[in-house]
This record gives sequence, C-alpha cells and structure tokens, in this order.
Amino acid sequence: MNSSRELEIAVIGAGIAGLAAARALQLAGFRVRVFEQAAVLGEVGAGLSISPNAAHALNALGLEQRLQEIGMQPRSGAVKHWQTGEVLVAIERGESMTLKYGAPYYQVHRADLHEALVTAVRDHDAAAITLGARFETLIERGGRVQLRFADGSSAEADVAIGADGLRSPLRATLFGESQPRFTGHVAWRGLVPFETLPPGIIEPQSCISLGPGHTFTRYLLRQGRTVNYVGLADQGDWKVESWSVRSEVSELLAEFADWYPELRTLIAATPPDLCFKWALFDREPLPTWVKGQATLVGDAAHPMLPFLGQGAAMGLEDALVLGRAFRAASSIPEALQRYEAARLERTTFVMLKSRETARRYHTTDPSTYAVTPHMSAESLGLLNYNPATVAV
Repeated sequence: MNSSRELEIAVIGAGIAGLAAARALQLAGFRVRVFEQAAVLGEVGAGLSISPNAAHALNALGLEQRLQEIGMQPRSGAVKHWQTGEVLVAIERGESMTLKYGAPYYQVHRADLHEALVTAVRDHDAAAITLGARFETLIERGGRVQLRFADGSSAEADVAIGADGLRSPLRATLFGESQPRFTGHVAWRGLVPFETLPPGIIEPQSCISLGPGHTFTRYLLRQGRTVNYVGLADQGDWKVESWSVRSEVSELLAEFADWYPELRTLIAATPPDLCFKWALFDREPLPTWVKGQATLVGDAAHPMLPFLGQGAAMGLEDALVLGRAFRAASSIPEALQRYEAARLERTTFVMLKSRETARRYHTTDPSTYAVTPHMSAESLGLLNYNPATVAV
C-alpha cells in the first residue's frame, strides 16, 4: 500500500492474536495502536502448543531466537489408554518436525509468549499499547473508524482489527449480538513442578490420554521444569467461562477416579493454588469477517475448541497473513479481502474438525480407542501450512 506510512490501524485486544497482528502490521510499515481493556498486561499460567505452522508465523515476526529460548521441543509424544496407560499411538516429535515441516514443534508457557510479543511491539513503538481501554462500539464516518470506549473516550483510525476474543464486542458491533454456545465440556488446567514427581511419571514428554467422555493432555514447559496439563470432561451444566476460577484438586481426582495410576499421581501433585476450572463455549462459523473498514482475528473470528491444539496457532497464522495482505494491497478494501480470502476456509475447516475430534475423543465405547485412527492436527495436514509463504 503506497501510503502505508500514513495509514493508522487500531487493534482491539492485547492477547496473543492481537499483539501478533500488531507486530505483523508494524513490520509491514504501518502505524498501529493496540487498545486493551485490562489495566495491566499479563497472561494466565497455562501451556500452549506451537506447532510448526504457528512457529513459521512467530519466526516471520522476528521471534525465532526468543521462541527457542522459551519453547520446549518434546522428543516424542503418545496417545494412551485411560485405564491401562497403554500406548495406543506413538507420535514423533523433535527433529522430525523440522525435517517434515521446516519449523520445530514447541510447547510454551502462555505468559512467556505473551511477554515476548509485548516486548517486540513496544520495542518498535513504546506508545503502541493503550491499557484500560474497554472497547464498546465502532462508528464509521468520513472514510475513518471511530472507536468508543467505556470511560467515554474515543480514538480514530483508518482500520479496526478485532482481537477481542470469544465474546468480541467488535464482532457484535459488526454482525449483531449473539451468544456463544456452551458445549457441555468442562476443562481443568494445572501446573506441577517436575521435581516433585516420582521418576518415570512423565514418559513420553508429551501425552494425551483418551477415556469415556474425557481426555487428559500433559506436557513439559520451561526447559522441563514444569508439567502443564488440561483435563476435559463432558459435564453438563457448569458454565463458568473464566480461566481464573480455582478448583479443588480433589474434584479433579474424583473426575478421573478410575484412570491409570501415573496420571492420578500427576493430578495429586498439583499445588492447591495452581488448579483451575472453566467451561468451553463455541460459536458457529461466520460467512464473512469483514464489514466496512473492520475485520476480526483469532477467537473473535473463529473460536476453537482445544481438541486439535490449534487455537493459538490459527490466531498467529491470521496475524501474519493480515500483515502480508496489507503489504500487498493497494487499498484498505483490497487488503481486507485478501486477508479473508486467504483465511476463512482454513479456519472454518479447523473449527469444524475440532468439534469432530471432541466427539471422537470422548466416545463412550472404550473398545474403539485402539482401532480408531487417531485424529490430530498432523493427521489432518494442518502442519503443512506456512503463513509466511501461502498465497495472499
């Protein structure tokens, strides 16, 4: 875009997708302001899978060295039987990922990745992020967009990018109010110091265990010092969405009462203040993300259930492709069209496959676990995608 130095782009939300979008747009030569409702920047203590498709995006954003420092590259993974602990599927990780896909497979602490993105955005422009700005609505006038915030303040820009999550106010402003759907799935997450565990409990380094109406995923973070886990259960009507609701370790042990001993040993070792519970919500795919001079990225556009481990990856892909679309286009409408054309079909596919994976994983017929082909991001071909080179 010829006038890139003059174009002002507003990003609503300073989560991982929003900050990655801001950095991609900065690298493309645009002036970016990020508006975040929180008074202090930070992220929850939880793990993230950064599969090679997402690693390509972070590498292109200039974070390759930092990713190597904060990321854990598991040597191998497995799918295990819920009751026996038997390995049903062995999964190659380590160097094989780079050889196959051109980038490693990492597992990172969400807060570490968030901090890296904040630093990259602020190193480019110390004033890029505005805190305490709770977005309420957007008005287009005179070829510009006006963002209005809860405290009565406002800001103007040429384009607005909504990175404001599952319950995105910008999405509601553009396409009308609608409520996310409770899926019936409840999740627990926890962090356990590796040194507190008996030898041999965490083998292999990354593992998902499947059982009737449940899954349990665990892997290492921070150079192997911490074990991150997420336990998922079909649990009916508990609908609290917050990531910061504490849960009792005893409740999680009761939920996984009949599971194999090593898994229960891990749960039992969870520090009481590091066990949390939240409900999983979903939305139907949108037919378009663009309206006027605004669009959406990440969960605001396509919230993902976690069963393929691709939620953060899709937001990172969005971010890089968005920056490339603005660099390639000669106008704002063209940039937004290029971005949506490159991303809508893929993210809709991943949304729907994440739902299908949930149904497969949570089957109530245990006899199918060893014979059902293991559905994963890799088996679906999702890791072959490179957002730095895909056509835009």
